[in-house]
Amino acid sequence: MTFEHLIPAPARAEALPGSSFVTGPSTTLWAGPGTESTERWLRAVLGASLGLPLGPGAEGAGDSISLYVDGSLEPEAYRITVDGDRVEIRGGAGAGVFWGAQTLRQLFGPDAFRRAPVRPGAEHSVPAGVIEDAPRFGWRGMMLDVSRHFMPKDGVLRYLDLLAAHKLNVFHFHITDDQGWRVEIKRHPRLTEVGSWRARTKWGHRASPLWQEHPHGGHYTQDDIREIVAYADSLHISVVPEIDIPGHSQAAITAYPYLGNSDVVDTEAMEVWDSWGVSPNVLAPTEDVLRFYEGVFEEILDLFPSTFIHVGGDECPKDQWKASATAQARIKELGVGDEDGLQSWFIKHFDTWLTARGRRLIGWDEILEGGLAEGATVSSWRGYQGGIDAAKAGHDVVMCPEQQVYLNFREDGGPDEPMPIAYVRTLEDVYRFEPVPAELTEEEAAHVLGTQANVWTEVMEHQGRVDYQVFPRLAAFSEVAWRTLPAPAERDFADFEGRMTGHYARLDALGVDYRPPSGPLPRHQRPGVLGRPIEGLPPNV
Repeated sequence: MTFEHLIPAPARAEALPGSSFVTGPSTTLWAGPGTESTERWLRAVLGASLGLPLGPGAEGAGDSISLYVDGSLEPEAYRITVDGDRVEIRGGAGAGVFWGAQTLRQLFGPDAFRRAPVRPGAEHSVPAGVIEDAPRFGWRGMMLDVSRHFMPKDGVLRYLDLLAAHKLNVFHFHITDDQGWRVEIKRHPRLTEVGSWRARTKWGHRASPLWQEHPHGGHYTQDDIREIVAYADSLHISVVPEIDIPGHSQAAITAYPYLGNSDVVDTEAMEVWDSWGVSPNVLAPTEDVLRFYEGVFEEILDLFPSTFIHVGGDECPKDQWKASATAQARIKELGVGDEDGLQSWFIKHFDTWLTARGRRLIGWDEILEGGLAEGATVSSWRGYQGGIDAAKAGHDVVMCPEQQVYLNFREDGGPDEPMPIAYVRTLEDVYRFEPVPAELTEEEAAHVLGTQANVWTEVMEHQGRVDYQVFPRLAAFSEVAWRTLPAPAERDFADFEGRMTGHYARLDALGVDYRPPSGPLPRHQRPGVLGRPIEGLPPNV
């Protein structure tokens, strides 16, 4: 194995003269202070895949892998040195050591990405050399929507492994929406008893005339969430939960009708939404609703230790507030001017509430409308402009423009594209995405915390469909998020494609049902199975 096929490519990879490091039954592992999580991961994952016991060894011994925290490096930076019978991984903190271990796994080849040895007793080698690397951004994320289509816990844990394998460190967990509430809240049990199930589901995108006429749902218990968060932490991934307010809340209103605008709509007759798009049903701007969601967030803070808590804030239609005497009285009482001001008041309330508890509010770029809460961070999804406006105003930003990094969008414009929705965004398009807008000064650009790819699952009814939409484009995105690349037009996509030839073998070993580079069909898809295009629908539905 050589250094040629690494994803993301490191800043420096230099082969050195000398013999390769070769594993065997006597290969040991030494872990210095602060590297314990990587030590456990190497034994559990690399040891299991290659059939190595990786017993404890002495620091610097021959036939060994040694792990160090090195304060001279940045926290997520790492240096790998391979010198004959020794491998040394140094990281600026535990995370840096872990990312170095991920690179070492790639160097061992596709066999290292399996769960058990496929060639028992075989030797695996790494060439002599030095690799040095560090990430460009501190926020390198993926958002997964489990509200539109529920993903069982084991699937979520698997995606955490896939994020870690690509050096992504934020998992944005979209767990509530109109179509389902997915997290147990003990003081409000109907959120999952009622709000986690819908009677049927639209099949295809919004204009589709087809339905899946069976219930769909599921939720995570609080212990499930604790397990997910703890597992993510062991992989140096932060889990950022999203609880949508004040829009995208129909599932919650169905469970507790007083949360909605009952003076203009019959909330008692409401059901968990079975279609896609933007529901007109939004939260009422009352004190009862504030107290309800404060209770929800109290339990969320207990489950999720992340600094950031996402509150949605996007796609909140104002029609019900315009027609509601209660909402209009609230606007007058608060002196916020109009419905945009009312939404801003709603978001600012929870910004203050979260700040008082040592957390930070983050929301989609609609939270800019009516005035942005003082401590709020913006997820810029409607293009770059929201992020530009927020950064110029001194707010932190995560760049995730739909035109670039919505991985639910089609990968090809051809007629065989399964569920052909929205923009065509190829692997090359994602590779040429630039998270920092050119309009920002150096000082303003410092507010760009990083970037994330978003995965909305309206047309992804099972894990294989998620894999197909996400990969291989997530590999290109991971390189954009990790590396300091040239300007988009100057990037060497041919080099990236060449390195992907080796990476596809890793994805195969991991069982990822990616879109193959040679055509539109998933590797395991046979004619006639769910996921093929719907005959008669226009190409953008």
